[in-house]
Amino acid sequence: MNWWLIKRIGNINYPNGQLNVLPAKLQCLYKRIKHYQRSLARKRNTNGEKATQSNNYVQTKAKLQRDYRKIANYQHDLIQKFTTQLVNDFDQIVIEDLAVKQMQMTHVASKGLHRSLFGYFRRALTYKCEWYGKDLVLADRFYPSTQRCSHCGHVKTGEDKITLMGNQKHHTKHNEYICYACGARLDRDENAVRNLLQLI
Repeated sequence: MNWWLIKRIGNINYPNGQLNVLPAKLQCLYKRIKHYQRSLARKRNTNGEKATQSNNYVQTKAKLQRDYRKIANYQHDLIQKFTTQLVNDFDQIVIEDLAVKQMQMTHVASKGLHRSLFGYFRRALTYKCEWYGKDLVLADRFYPSTQRCSHCGHVKTGEDKITLMGNQKHHTKHNEYICYACGARLDRDENAVRNLLQLI
């Protein structure tokens, strides 16, 4: 019997490897979208309501919509293929019930979380597990997977907690987990994966 887990913005980690949900192709499309959005905004600022009636504006808007469709199709295809692979390879799957809205602390983090398609991934995985008769374990969103030491069970609280920005008190990075009870030094995501495995 096998298991796999998810933990990281932009990537999906599991025992057989890692899936990058924001590959170079998508990043290139997002840059192009940013260019088109700025171009349209400049045209509206310069010409007001008349800008939307020009052929150039209409053509740029069509290019923008085309790239949005490309991104949606590419991401949905990526998630569909990956979730099918998971239910074919594993009997039990553990994921976290992430509070995505609360994780959107900054403008940059908000974009990264939105583009990672956590919600769509969870929906696709849920109905495919039901189709194939596989066991999907959903960890409670308050389960301290990133704050709990997988070696000794110590849970960080207060100023010792690790956030998406790291820990300011101990000057550690967001991907470092240092247990001040037993001295263990772990990668934050690997530590969370081990904690989630204990739910099975």
